[in-house]
Amino acid sequence: MRRFNRSYTQRVGALESRFLGRDRPLGEARVLWEIGAAGRDVRDLRRQLDLDSGYLSRLLRSLEAAGLVDVGPGPTDRRVRTARLTAAGRAERALLDRRSDDLASSLLEPLSASQRQRLVRALAEVERLLDAGLVRIDVVDPGLPAARDCLRAYYDELDRRFPSGFDAERSRQTVVDDMRPPTGAFLLAAVHGEPVGCGVLRFHPGAPTEVKRLWVASTARGTGLGRRLLARLEQHAREQGSTVVWLDTNAALTEAIALYRSAGYREVPAFNDELYADLWFEKRLTP
Repeated sequence: MRRFNRSYTQRVGALESRFLGRDRPLGEARVLWEIGAAGRDVRDLRRQLDLDSGYLSRLLRSLEAAGLVDVGPGPTDRRVRTARLTAAGRAERALLDRRSDDLASSLLEPLSASQRQRLVRALAEVERLLDAGLVRIDVVDPGLPAARDCLRAYYDELDRRFPSGFDAERSRQTVVDDMRPPTGAFLLAAVHGEPVGCGVLRFHPGAPTEVKRLWVASTARGTGLGRRLLARLEQHAREQGSTVVWLDTNAALTEAIALYRSAGYREVPAFNDELYADLWFEKRLTP
């Protein structure tokens, strides 16, 4: 990993004070690129780039001093700072775009067609795996927009995959309040501030805790995130004093069933009347 980092940063010019032959380093050029033609909320920019607020402020001040960026109040909320490109900033971004294309072409040009394809596939896989390592899993309020987006995507997928479709109103435990403490917990997985998965716990006094609504975005599948989410749900249940967890699932969700079995869940008789459930599982949690 370290050898690759050293080689790649040198090859793409990240070590130079004049990135792509311009009068600014890579950090400023990247911020200029991410602001884009439409402008960006500074908070979103900081979250997207995972930058310290003080460092981002210094980068923006430097770009402002160069006449490339204006930072001011947002269009709908004056308390929110928004960064926008000036005319000079838009021209500079277009130039950086062309030079970035030229740099990428120079990396590919010496290679044969098959080598180029191999490199592009390898880079895509590296990006996916690195993003998987950056995923954060946190307990959040299920009323947040990101949480609601995950649930909506989860329900839409079930509707596509179930032979009879899926209606959330006919399923058990769809009330958002049931996903909040003390009756429940909503876990959100996100990378670069974008949601990529979720899971829900339902606590029942004197009975096992239920795992519900476990979902991973298609863009994050194949990276082990489903297993990480399940393990984090189990950990949170254990921290709340649970010794046994239950879950139910539909026979159409073959990948989920394989995950549960490999994670130590065993099939048990039905413990609820969930309309869409075909299989019921239980797992005892180790202390």
